[in-house]
Amino acid sequence: MQITFAPTASDAAILILPVEKDGLARADWASVGEDARAIGEAAAGAARFAGEAGKTVELFAQHAGAVRHVLLVGTGGGSEADWTKAGGAVTAKLLTSGATAATAMLSGTSAENVAWFAAAAQQRAWRFDEYRTKLADTARPTFAALTIVGAPDGSEAAWARQEAIGAGVALTKQLVTLPPNILYPESFVERVRADVDGLGLEISVLGEDEMRDLGMGSLLAVSLGSRREAQLLVLRWQGAGEGDPAVALVGKGVTFDTGGISIKPAAGMEDMKWDMGGAGAVVGAMKAIAGRKAKANVVGVCGLVENMPDGNATRPGDVVTSMSGQTIEVLNTDAEGRLVLADAITWVQRTHRPGTIVDLATLTGAMIVALGNEYGGLFSNDDGLADQLLAAGLATQDKLWRFPLTDTYNKLIDSPIADMKNVGPRGAGSITAAQFIQRFVDDGVKWAHLDIAGMVWSDKPGDTHEKGATGYGVRLLDCFVADNFEG
Repeated sequence: MQITFAPTASDAAILILPVEKDGLARADWASVGEDARAIGEAAAGAARFAGEAGKTVELFAQHAGAVRHVLLVGTGGGSEADWTKAGGAVTAKLLTSGATAATAMLSGTSAENVAWFAAAAQQRAWRFDEYRTKLADTARPTFAALTIVGAPDGSEAAWARQEAIGAGVALTKQLVTLPPNILYPESFVERVRADVDGLGLEISVLGEDEMRDLGMGSLLAVSLGSRREAQLLVLRWQGAGEGDPAVALVGKGVTFDTGGISIKPAAGMEDMKWDMGGAGAVVGAMKAIAGRKAKANVVGVCGLVENMPDGNATRPGDVVTSMSGQTIEVLNTDAEGRLVLADAITWVQRTHRPGTIVDLATLTGAMIVALGNEYGGLFSNDDGLADQLLAAGLATQDKLWRFPLTDTYNKLIDSPIADMKNVGPRGAGSITAAQFIQRFVDDGVKWAHLDIAGMVWSDKPGDTHEKGATGYGVRLLDCFVADNFEG
């Protein structure tokens, strides 16, 4: 969707009028014509509309000698989250309506709220129709242009930042949505390389031979049963000049997860195309960071594998040696994401020496049991880092909830024949998974693990997404970097 700013409204466009909670009488009726007031108030009353965030009412009224299509949209209490709901609601209402353009009358609010409104409107318009050959005309998106009138000074600059973030969100949604016969480790790399071309990101890739030479036996153990070669994708942004990155973002990228020899049930296995959602969030965040020219040094690392069962696949009971030298008894080949992250984290520490690491992974079904689809799980060895991520989650509505890490939980993954086993008992499955990853974090490094299993895909539409891929994690990571690593 195209977002533009203009001094006046187009005569052809639908007029969008924001209404704050219980503020119908204070709405800017003059911008749509005073004749619309009585009709608007009657329509709002009939719809029980009182300006609640994200609610809409349509009306048609005479203005300047013509009948105008007006859409009232609630902005609630006026918070950024409320303006996000409003922007998303506009697109949800108009996307397949036949309307092609609309003008939003956004005087009297902040530049930041204007940007959040525009960002939600644009992100909510993202759809994936590439393989739909028989889509009815009435189901095809038509709404393609939103013009903003009356925005305060600074709105266009605020929007430029959100536009860069939105481009990252779109990349993540696309990667998470693509089917596994199209998206596998090597094609993931090539799609990302093409998508971020020209942004100034330094890209490097390790193949299986290079990873084998480095001793990355943990990550490669996951890939043994697949005909697709594993990849380690690295994207580096040097926005603060020379020197090691201050923060590393590490993503689990299992492009399809059968569970391996510990095979998953058939029902719902098709959902495992989005088991690369952590890696998807990392590359989307790196695109956003580069797109807005962030003044920080950041490295993104994605461990990309396909987990398949065949005669070469890792067996339950096998012992593998990680890049760190620690040995792992693999009791369940469906607990594979932590094996990927273990070597990816070791590699980034040895190669780039970041002071802070944040990893993201669709790691455990236990996280969905605990939090459903409302929060991502947060685990950290540093209270300050945890607070920074929690704050970024609240600011962007990519919300997080913190879980404990203790020696008692850590002992649950001790193995009788190796340094550790890759699963603990049934209870506290998300915590023991985090404890496993923590064993590969060097002393003195601040680390957080985000288990986002319930967040990268949704069975219902949201403020900034249709059913399906949500783009979760991009806004969160970008905000975290902006608030804590940019001068």
